[in-house]
Amino acid sequence: MRHSIAIIIINALLVSIAWAIPDGFVYVDQEIPGIRVGLRYASSNNFVGRPINGYVSQRAVLTKPAAKALAEVQSDLKPFGLELFIFDTYRPQRAVDDFIAWAKDLKDTRTKTKYYPKVAKENLFSEGYIADRSGHSRGSTIDLTIISSASPFRPLNMGTNFDFFGLESWPKYIGVLTEQRASRLLLRTLMLKHGFKPYEMEWWHFTYEKEPFPETYFDFVVD
Repeated sequence: MRHSIAIIIINALLVSIAWAIPDGFVYVDQEIPGIRVGLRYASSNNFVGRPINGYVSQRAVLTKPAAKALAEVQSDLKPFGLELFIFDTYRPQRAVDDFIAWAKDLKDTRTKTKYYPKVAKENLFSEGYIADRSGHSRGSTIDLTIISSASPFRPLNMGTNFDFFGLESWPKYIGVLTEQRASRLLLRTLMLKHGFKPYEMEWWHFTYEKEPFPETYFDFVVD
């Protein structure tokens, strides 16, 4: 009996060690209590159409300085009845590998109409929508939008869905409505103010400029 209990305890410890996040990383909901999170790649609501390898929970993780800076963005929005909504944060390398495998399967076009209607799937690599490395795997990159704090937490109109592959998602694209450009500018201005660098092909994508691991691509899984 004691032997069995010991085995159970050891196994529990091994599991906790396996799922521990590395030093320098934090759970975003601990740094920003009440932050709204909907990790798209932990669900089927994404451009692949199924949960992605490496996503086993809805817990968002960032490096500590990136999370602290994000808390300042949230603080700036709160007095205006607005707040952040997170689509993705740290992304394990195995998830990036899953994207690559999906992009090479040219027969799977289930999500084309919604996510890449004007881009041929075979061109997703050459046009820069899929790559073998992602800044997300370094832990200081985040995909997000702004929502109303009043239930049912309506998102601001940004002109395209998250992860829409096309010129329409470029932050400076002039073909969207004035209201949509203003919403993008609000998000961009606040993120720049607090040390984040925008990506010029995706209005939702920002990287903390002083990222602590600029050359390291992690592959730990978040529980």
